[in-house]
Amino acid sequence: MISEQQQEQASLYVLGALGASERLAFEAELRAQPELLSLVRDLESTSVLMAKAVPAANPPPSLRDRVLGSVGATASASAPSPLPFTGPAVDPAFFFIAARDQSGWKDLPLPGASIKLLSADRERGYAVLLGKLEKGVRYPAHPHETGEEIFLLTGDLTIAGRRLGPGDFHHCDAGTEHPVNYSDEGCTLLAVLSLDHELTKFAMA
Repeated sequence: MISEQQQEQASLYVLGALGASERLAFEAELRAQPELLSLVRDLESTSVLMAKAVPAANPPPSLRDRVLGSVGATASASAPSPLPFTGPAVDPAFFFIAARDQSGWKDLPLPGASIKLLSADRERGYAVLLGKLEKGVRYPAHPHETGEEIFLLTGDLTIAGRRLGPGDFHHCDAGTEHPVNYSDEGCTLLAVLSLDHELTKFAMA
């Protein structure tokens, strides 16, 4: 049975409005619930029909000049400094980690491999982590008591004979086993793991 929360997430998913971690978690639910997947496909079809129903608009020729002029003015202005991510959040439910924040990394027992916990959702039972492998590191073969979701951010990572690059995604089910994973040039990845996963436990210890 599809819950009200899943219905809301399905709508946001079709609109591309879910955050990265929420999208990965929701896609895991899609694989497990055919009924939910059917709902998403129906919503996608409906959104396409709605888009086609909107009459085409022909903007005035002067609009192009105004837009280009605005872009030029913006480009010439000095770029604002990035938010420092310090002080209390506007909303207590919001949490930020700046890209330059190098705290929180923990070295794994395997030299050249490290992880960083970004967030943990105890109610849903999953955590979001960053992982790093230095150039040439080979991660030993290992079984999976729980599933894994991996999104490669930088570098390269070979899993089960398949070489991944930035933007590539990998999922494995619980009960599967990975052969040796390795990175030729080093990599950074985003992982969504269960709270029972050994890497999550290590990161949270």
